[in-house]
Amino acid sequence: MRWVLNHSSFLRFYLLLGLVLLVLFMMALGGRMLIEKIRQEAYHEQLVSLPMSLLVEELSPLSPRQREKHMAVLAERFGISLALTPLAEADLSYFERARLERGKVLVEKSPWRLRKRLDDSPWLIHATVAEWRDQQWHASLALAAEQLATIPPPERKTQLDGLDSGSWPLHLRDSPPEGLTATQRAQLAQGQIVTRLSGEKFDVSLLIALPRTGEHASQWLEAGPMRRSDLLPLNLHLPLLIGVMVVLTLVIYLIMRSIEARMARLELAATRIASGRLETRVKVESGDFLGRVGMAFNGMANQVQSLLRGQQEMIRAVSHELRTPVARIRFAVQMVEDMTEQPAIRRQLQGIDADIAELDTLVDEILTYARLGGETINGAEMEMSLVDCRAMSERVIDALSPLHEGLTLRLVPGPDVELLAEPRYLQRALQNLVSNACHYGHSQVEVRLWDEPNLVRIDVEDDGPGVPVESRGDVFKPFARLDDSRTRSSGGYGLGLSIVHKIMSGHGGSVTVDISPTLGGARFTLLIPRRESRA
Repeated sequence: MRWVLNHSSFLRFYLLLGLVLLVLFMMALGGRMLIEKIRQEAYHEQLVSLPMSLLVEELSPLSPRQREKHMAVLAERFGISLALTPLAEADLSYFERARLERGKVLVEKSPWRLRKRLDDSPWLIHATVAEWRDQQWHASLALAAEQLATIPPPERKTQLDGLDSGSWPLHLRDSPPEGLTATQRAQLAQGQIVTRLSGEKFDVSLLIALPRTGEHASQWLEAGPMRRSDLLPLNLHLPLLIGVMVVLTLVIYLIMRSIEARMARLELAATRIASGRLETRVKVESGDFLGRVGMAFNGMANQVQSLLRGQQEMIRAVSHELRTPVARIRFAVQMVEDMTEQPAIRRQLQGIDADIAELDTLVDEILTYARLGGETINGAEMEMSLVDCRAMSERVIDALSPLHEGLTLRLVPGPDVELLAEPRYLQRALQNLVSNACHYGHSQVEVRLWDEPNLVRIDVEDDGPGVPVESRGDVFKPFARLDDSRTRSSGGYGLGLSIVHKIMSGHGGSVTVDISPTLGGARFTLLIPRRESRA
C-alpha cells in the first residue's frame, strides 16, 4: 500500500514539534536563570555573613546610647554606613521576616544594602556600601581578633563556633602556617593582616596574630580559604532536571497518545477492509498528515470497492450472457443429432454435447463464485438459521452416492451437532468437499462430525493421492489445479475449493487440508465457530 502525503503536513508537524522544544528550552533556561539567581543570592549572603555577625556581636550587648557612639567608630573602620531601625517599622515581606528570624542576612546589590537582626532585640542593623573591598575583610578579621583577645584562650574556640562565618571559615592556629616570607612574618609581628594565596585555584586566606595574654602561648587567627561554588549545588540541579524531564515526558506522552489513538483507528479500518467489510471508512478529524493519510486511505478503499464491484458485475454479466449461446449451440447439436444416423457423426455430436454440459457447469461455478463475493461478506447479508449438521451430511452423501457407484461414501457415527449458519451455503461447501474427495479417492470417502465447545468441525477424508505440502496453500485459489493425478482429466475447474473458502470466510471460519490419519489420502477440515441465536 502506498500513501502519498502532503509535504505541508510534515512541515506543520515539525513546526509544532519545534515549538514544543522551544517552549521546553525557554522553560529550562528560565529555570536555570532562577536557580542561578538563588545561587548568587546565597553566595552574596555567605560572603557578608562574617562581617555582619561581628557587627551584631559587637553591638548587641551595648545600650542604645553606647550603640550610637560605637556605630560611628565601626562605620569609619569598616568604610560603610551603619544605622539601626525598629524591626516593626521595616518594610519586609513574609519571607524576608522569616529569614531574619532565622538569623540570616538580607542582601541587596548596587549598592550593597545589608540587613540583619540584633540577636533577639526588636532592632535591625543596616549596612550600606558602594562596593565590597579589602577594607571590609581586614576590618572584619581585626575585629574578630580583638573580640577573641578579651576571652581566655580555652574559650576562644567556643566563641568562633558561635559566629556565622559564611564563606570565610575561621580557624585558630597555635603556629603560623608554613611558607610565610620574612616580610609576612614581620607584618604578623607588628599586628598587621597578611593575605595568602595557596593551591592550584589560588585560594585566598587572611592571617592575623592574636595578642599574647599572660602565660598562654601565642595564637594566630586565620580566615579562609574562602569557599567558592562554581557549579550549581545538587539540591538545585535536581529540581531543574526533574522539572524538565516531567514536562518533556508529559508533552511527548500527549502527542504520542493522540497519534496512537488515530493510528489504532486506521489499523482497525484496515483490518475490517481486509476481512471483507469494504464499506468501512476512516473518520478524518483534521487536516494534518494523519488526516491526509486517512483521506488517502478512504480514497483507496473507495477505489478497491469500486473495482471489486465492477469485477463481480462483469463476471455475472459475462456468465449470464454465455448461457444464451450455449443454449443455442446445444439446441443446434440436438437438431443435427436427430437428422443423422451415422455413428461417427453421432459420437462427435455426443462429445460436443458433453463439452457444452461442462461449459454450462463452469458458468454455474463462476456465477456462484461471483455471487459469494457480494453476499458472504463476513456473514453480514446471510440469513442464519439452526442447521442439523448430521442430517445435512446425510443429504449430501445420498445425493452424490449414485454418481460414484465405485466408491463407498459413509458418515462416521458420532454426536448430533446443531449449528447456527446459512444452510444453503454450508451444504454447498460440504458438497464441494465431498465431490472433490469422490473425484480423487480410490475406494472410500468418509465424513466426520466433531462437537467442540466453541466451534463445529467437519472432516472429509479420502484414500486418494492426497495434496502435497507445498501445494496446500494454493488449492483454495481460484482456477488453481495441481499436477499429476489432480488434473483437469479428473474433472473440476479450480473453483470448487475457492467457493468453500469464501463460504467459510463468510461464516467467520476456515478450511484446511492435511493428511487423513485413517485413509491416508487428503483430509479437508471445515471449522465453523458457534454463534449465539438472535432473538
